[in-house]
Amino acid sequence: MSNDYRKTSEAVSDLTHLQYEVTQEDGTEPPFRNAYWNTHDDGIYVDVVSGQPLFSSIDKFDSGTGWPSFTKPIDESAVTTRTDRKLFMTRTEARSTGADSHLGHVFDDGPRDAGGLRYCMNSAALRFVPADRLEEEGYGRYSTLFTPHTTDNAEEQS
Repeated sequence: MSNDYRKTSEAVSDLTHLQYEVTQEDGTEPPFRNAYWNTHDDGIYVDVVSGQPLFSSIDKFDSGTGWPSFTKPIDESAVTTRTDRKLFMTRTEARSTGADSHLGHVFDDGPRDAGGLRYCMNSAALRFVPADRLEEEGYGRYSTLFTPHTTDNAEEQS
C-alpha cells in the first residue's frame, strides 16, 4: 500500500452521501447511530478518503457521547487541528493531514491519565481495519500494536 494519502477525485466520488457531507462539508453524523461509536475490536481507524492511518483501538475509550473517541492519534503528524467558530462557539476541529478530511473535534475533557484530550470523531470519516487484516490491507507495520510481547527470562537475567 502506498503512503501517499492525498485526496483523489476517484476516492471522493466513491464516498456515500454521509461520508461526503462529513469529510468534505464539515458535517456531523448523529450520535449513537454511527458505525464505530460502540466498536471494541482491535484494529486501526483510517481516513475513509485516503486510507491514512489515524487512530488505534488501543487509544479508544467510551466517552458516553455516542461518537468514537480517542485519547490521541496513532501518529501525531496524521491529524492537524484548527479553530472552528461555527455554531456560535469556539471549538478545535480535527482534520487528516493527507486528504484534509474533516474528522471531528478535539476537547479537553478526556481521560486525565492519558493526557486529557478527547478526539471525538465521526464514524463516517473513518474506516476500521481489524487487527487480523492489517497485513493483508497494507498496514502491517501496525500489527505490533496488537501482538502480545513476550520476554525471554534468560535475556532478562544476563
